[in-house]
Amino acid sequence: MIMKRIVLLALAMVLAWQPAAAEEKSNEKKNIKIGFIYVSPVGDAGWSYAHNEARKAIEAMEGVETSFVESVPEGPDSERVMLNMARKDFDLIFATSFGYMDPMLKVAKRFPDTVFMHCSGFKTAPNMGNYFGRMYQARYLSGMVAGAMTRTDTLGYVAAFPIPEVIRGINAFALGAQSVNPEAKVRVVWTKTWYDPATEKEAAKSLLDVGADVIAQHQDSPGPQEAAQQRGVYSIGYNTDMSQFAPEAHLVAPVWNWTPFYKEIVRQVKAGSWESKSYWWGLEKEIVDISPISDKVPADVRKKVLDKKADIIADTFTVFTGPIKDQQGKVRIPEGKSAADAELLGMDWFVEGVIGTTK
Repeated sequence: MIMKRIVLLALAMVLAWQPAAAEEKSNEKKNIKIGFIYVSPVGDAGWSYAHNEARKAIEAMEGVETSFVESVPEGPDSERVMLNMARKDFDLIFATSFGYMDPMLKVAKRFPDTVFMHCSGFKTAPNMGNYFGRMYQARYLSGMVAGAMTRTDTLGYVAAFPIPEVIRGINAFALGAQSVNPEAKVRVVWTKTWYDPATEKEAAKSLLDVGADVIAQHQDSPGPQEAAQQRGVYSIGYNTDMSQFAPEAHLVAPVWNWTPFYKEIVRQVKAGSWESKSYWWGLEKEIVDISPISDKVPADVRKKVLDKKADIIADTFTVFTGPIKDQQGKVRIPEGKSAADAELLGMDWFVEGVIGTTK
């Protein structure tokens, strides 16, 4: 009788343990379905290409299935694409352009069980986070290269849209150039495009016509690189190593490596530990970097740039540390002070030495 009671008690304990164990195990998703939305073609050699390379990397992870839609215009079209993915029970959706922010916020409210992540924006919801990288750090380093290589002291910058992300990058580029060449000026032309090779190439030509002998850019196409090579001057790429498109002109490029970040978010979603927040990783996390520096750049300049990169990673140098003045000579960041993230994320003014408007 006693033995029977012991057996029954042991059986009850096993049965009581099993649901808890099953519940704990169920917190880890075995399979996860992920969607990506791109503003330009994955073959653009730039922004969308870099995101898509990371997508391929996470698709190789166990239990991960991905798909993407490319060349999606910002606005209503992007909302329709997000709705379509959410209705198909995607677990996680990445929208990779600034103009996707408000459409994603609307869709996220309708699908509270789906995790949404928006790139380069600032809005969040309980099931929507945002992320970006401190590309201004790599921009500063590329500016050092440009400032050392110019002979006219005029650098051209083919810029996308006048939003803080782009303005911040131009300012960092200018500060980097001025750190090695105090006479360097940066002329800015806005294209109001993310990917339009013909328009971006023509914008570069307009800068070359006014004396720029190094061309930088903030768009996805290699058009500005090609324009520089055709004129026999230098160029600074963006997003990826664009040297294959302008091997004689290309000096270096600030580049993206999204793989570490995407793997981390996938791990969190699979583990059930994801929480809505804003991510802003930098050189220390390898989400941003610079491509190999061309041998056309003198060895002492290359060393100076790589030493500065090490300083940024070690947090012994901060790009936006005062005194920094704006175009009108007003001190915007006092001596000994560093700009807070909120100031950087809302930056709407150019530093001294930039020629152009923020409109």
